[in-house]
Amino acid sequence: MSKSNTFENQLLALTFNATALPWSNTNFYVALHTADPGEAGDQTTSECDFTGYARVAVSRDGAGWTVAGNQAGNTAEITFAECTGGANTVSHVSVGLLATGASQVLYKGALTAPIAVSVLITPRFPAGTLVMQED
Repeated sequence: MSKSNTFENQLLALTFNATALPWSNTNFYVALHTADPGEAGDQTTSECDFTGYARVAVSRDGAGWTVAGNQAGNTAEITFAECTGGANTVSHVSVGLLATGASQVLYKGALTAPIAVSVLITPRFPAGTLVMQED
């Protein structure tokens, strides 16, 4: 997964100007997308809209994310609500700051295989499968 342009600039300002990050969230929010939200997009860009969909909160700590070897991955399964109407083909995922609205994207990336979501389908990411990597 890659970082958004906004997050890249915030990290550079933190590193080189000692500028604190402008957020102090205790949760990050995972969103599903039907296309790449892009490096300049937000979490509403191409966000899924099937009935029952909502972003999933993941705690910003060791219970939510495991960090090792230049990677951060989900510690536990991330489970979205079951689709009760409509349909989407999920091709991308993002990690952002807010439960709803035009939230800043921190990381975003393509799935290795799209997920066809329709009635009775529950999208999920088993533990360790949603991975952000720094090199």
